[in-house]
Amino acid sequence: MNSGRLAGKIATVVGAGSRGEPAGTGYATAALFAREGAKVLLVDYDGERAEATLRDITEAGGEASVFQADVTSEDACRAMIDECRARYGGLHILFNNVATYGMGMVTEVNAADLDEAFNINLKSMMLACKHAIPLMSASGGGSIINIASIDGLRAGFSRNVPYAVTKAGAVQLSRVLAVHHGRDNIRVNCLAPGHIHGAFVRHLDERTQSLRRKAGPLGTEGNAWDVAWASVFLASDEARWISGVVLPIDAGLLAATPLSVLDNILE
Repeated sequence: MNSGRLAGKIATVVGAGSRGEPAGTGYATAALFAREGAKVLLVDYDGERAEATLRDITEAGGEASVFQADVTSEDACRAMIDECRARYGGLHILFNNVATYGMGMVTEVNAADLDEAFNINLKSMMLACKHAIPLMSASGGGSIINIASIDGLRAGFSRNVPYAVTKAGAVQLSRVLAVHHGRDNIRVNCLAPGHIHGAFVRHLDERTQSLRRKAGPLGTEGNAWDVAWASVFLASDEARWISGVVLPIDAGLLAATPLSVLDNILE
């Protein structure tokens, strides 16, 4: 099972559970981290989801454990990192994955929706990084991987101001952390998934899903494993000189203008 790309590494995956089938990015990334040799702390608000991830990892011969936490709380983020230190003795990889929807144009959203999107999508990421960085630095450095979205770089197909703005915040947070903590031997990068097929888009009708597939130059939807494999690379020593990067995982969508893919969409 262990190919060694992450052998000897200790990882914390925030949002390691899955909402169902197909698998989510937290589940897939945690599974691959463990398969590649890392010891993984599986963090999730829903303990049962994290336990399901743990079962699959241990059945495959990996090493992991569960920590249930609401990472919008600073006390919980502090406890999460303290527990990682206590169980495994250090930290080399932090994967920030939790997110919630936030729909509506700016004229439609209310303060409660804005607060929820900020707390879950961005505040949790900042707090996890705040408490992880000292331990990661003491462990000799490592890799922080933050999950944003193409909606944080361009206006998406839905009107989702709270979500899009907080994902844009994740992009900039990654850049400034890369600059501020490079001398701690900490690399910080951001992944911006595009039209990923997962449990969170099962509610979409077939026409919308078809348009999502056709809009990307490759003509296909991605899945959680596409994000997870990119995460393995960024977590590994193969990416030792890569920091401050925002990597779209989007079938080439951001390289296109609407008219350049019009024939694909109309086919």
